Formats: sequence, C-alpha cells, structure tokens
Amino acid sequence: METLLTEGGTILAAFWMTVRLTAVSALGSLVLGVLLTAMRVAPLASLRAAATAYVSVARNTPLTLVLLFTGLGIGANLGLELSDDLAANNFWLAVIGLTAYTSAFVCEALRSGLNTVPVGQAEAARSLGLGFVKTLGLITLPQAFRAVVAPLGSILIALTKNTTIALVVGVSEASVRMREMIETYGDQVIEIFLGFAAGFVLLCLPMGLLFGWLQRRMAVAR
Repeated sequence: METLLTEGGTILAAFWMTVRLTAVSALGSLVLGVLLTAMRVAPLASLRAAATAYVSVARNTPLTLVLLFTGLGIGANLGLELSDDLAANNFWLAVIGLTAYTSAFVCEALRSGLNTVPVGQAEAARSLGLGFVKTLGLITLPQAFRAVVAPLGSILIALTKNTTIALVVGVSEASVRMREMIETYGDQVIEIFLGFAAGFVLLCLPMGLLFGWLQRRMAVAR
C-alpha cells in the first residue's frame, strides 16, 4: 500500500492516459460505427457489401494484430506522423487502431437495434417524401440507439479494458505502469496487482451503472 501511495502521481497519470484513450476512441468508434451501420442498410448493394466485409474482417481479427498494423504498418513503414511528439503520435496511432476495431462492434449493435424498429415506420417516412438519409437519421436510428443502450455500454467497458493492449504501439497507459512497478517492486506483486485492478473497477463499474440506468430510462415500450 505504501508503494501505491508513493507512486500515486505516476499511477494517476497512467490511468488518465487510459481515460483519454477510451474517450477519444469511443467517440471515433461511434462516428465510424454509425457510418458503417448506414452502409449496412443502404439501398446500394456495393455499400452493403463493403460495410459487411469491413465488419466481418474487423470483428474476426485480434486487436493485437490491428494495433500492430497501425503501429508498425501505418506508423513505421508508411511513415504516418500525426504529431511531432513521439508519445502523442503513438497515442493517435493507438486511437486509430482501437477505433477501427471497436466501430465494427458498434455497427453490429446498432444494426440489431434497427431490426427492432417496426418496418412500417420507415415505410411511413418514405410515404411522406423522406429519403434514405433523413429516414435513418430522424426516424429509425434514434429508436435503434434507445434499444441498444446496454450493448453499447458493454462495448464501452470492453474498449476501456482493451486499452491495455495499446502498449503494442508504445502508449504508456495503466497496464504498462503496472508492469513497470511489478518489475521494480517484485516483493509487492499482489498489492500492486490489486491496486490496479481496483482502479479498473472504479473506471468500469460507474459505466455499467450509468448505462443500466439509461437502459431503464430510455426503454421503448412495444
């Protein structure tokens, strides 16, 4: 416990990096996931095929390989630099990988939510002259969001835990700091592990409670 208190500043900084990775990647995943969802249900077969292929590949590829591709493939081999600072550049490369991976799960959750919306509502919207984009954005997608609040919460919690793999591209988040402390204080492994485990519980538990409340609050009566 004394070690955790002594290293409190660096531990908080590491968890702050985890929070930043989660927040930015979640926003990117939501935007890309909505776009993929629109493509999955678009009237054009080419868009549906492209989105289906992307989601299938992303969901069946280990996240470690995705991050290796962004870090080594895009970052090292292609020379993509999103910042002059190495740490910031690694952060954005990790965000790209996490977003590319998580957005596929967001897409599938939203698509399942769209399946709960009665077909008659989309038909009524089209009869009023609304096109595909307006029907999706104004009628069906808002209801889909309400139907899949809990699955989206589970995806966010999974994303928070998946940030531990960001060490593949050199991002020093909480799990990296835990490994460093275990190597330095080898006689206090259990205390260090329990301390970091408690930190992740404090991050994830409020998310679960919040999304559980939102699910009850926004439940759609059928």
